[in-house]
Amino acid sequence: MSKIVFFCIPAHGHTNPTLGVVRELVSRGHQVWYYSYNSMKDKISDTGAVFVSCDDYDAEQRLSAKDGARIGKDLAFSTKILVDTTLALDDTICADMLKLKPDCIVADSMATWGKAIAIKLGIPFVSSTTTFAFNKYSAKIMKQSCTDMLKLLISMPQISKQIKRLQQKGYPIKNVLDIIQNDENTHTIVYTSPEFQPCADTFSEKYVFVGPSIRPSAENIEKTREKLIYISMGTVNNDMLPLYKNCIEAFAGSEYQVIMSVGNMVSPQQFDKLPDNISVFSYTDQIAVLNKADVFISHCGMNSASESLYFGVPLVMLPQTPEQNGVAERILQLNAGIKLQQTDSKSIYNAVNTVLTDISYRKNAYLISDGFRRCSGAKGAADKIISMCK
Repeated sequence: MSKIVFFCIPAHGHTNPTLGVVRELVSRGHQVWYYSYNSMKDKISDTGAVFVSCDDYDAEQRLSAKDGARIGKDLAFSTKILVDTTLALDDTICADMLKLKPDCIVADSMATWGKAIAIKLGIPFVSSTTTFAFNKYSAKIMKQSCTDMLKLLISMPQISKQIKRLQQKGYPIKNVLDIIQNDENTHTIVYTSPEFQPCADTFSEKYVFVGPSIRPSAENIEKTREKLIYISMGTVNNDMLPLYKNCIEAFAGSEYQVIMSVGNMVSPQQFDKLPDNISVFSYTDQIAVLNKADVFISHCGMNSASESLYFGVPLVMLPQTPEQNGVAERILQLNAGIKLQQTDSKSIYNAVNTVLTDISYRKNAYLISDGFRRCSGAKGAADKIISMCK
């Protein structure tokens, strides 16, 4: 049996899709070592993999909540964090890989250290891409505003400085695109369907679109009204108390049941006495809620959007980062949701009402769901990885 090493960044949206793949590999008798962070330890250990902590080396773990929210919004800042982590891990990982002699390395597309170490040591490599795959064709979906382009141009000298730090350490990185996208020769697992992936036909046969990895729900959610609205802004950029209050105002006393997950930066105790039809939690079992929901008000992270569409739930979208804007744009193209233009209570109510009353949104969400369910899933991803082992 093969020895396989995974590397990932400390983000639920990047870790969760890989867990089913690891379980599949372990069930087939393969040995898996998973380099990640203590916040992910329990869920990774539960797969049967050997968990290896990277906390002592990772710059992101020491960020303030405010700086953490910059990840994904500020490319220069994000690049610095990735480079700091890569260089901190370099000596340890090189030594570990020389001792372990893995048959294959699987690294998240943002865990640049995994890819670079594989190239340095000549170990077969597979990229794990939990966002859309990007090339010159699919990148067009990331419609950046003039302000976004100006920010990018201003930040380029800082980004180039970080790239030089990698080059000086022997990393084969030419520019920031080497970090955020793979070339046609990189074996890549993409956790979406060919139908949802923009320009899927422009990628080489080395790319496999296996669909989203959906875990089983951990609890049962009681649906108390005919229509259930679920609201969540994800696990990172979720310090959005005014938005949450506007959502409560929008649906207070309405015919809808509302479940809202606010994360750990806002406390449910910050809200006044809630109407009977609205529940607010720091955390919910998102899979369990989406299995019953009729519409999802979301930041439109790839993981959340995929989970929603897997259950045929259309979205009302409020993206916060360029990546989330790209996902939202694709959903708009497929008419499976609408973008929230204003965040006052009236606009929120009208957007949700539009999605609930126009059945085309639900029908198109189900079409995407059908495509997801036809994909090979964790088994197909495991097949790809095993095919790369020495």
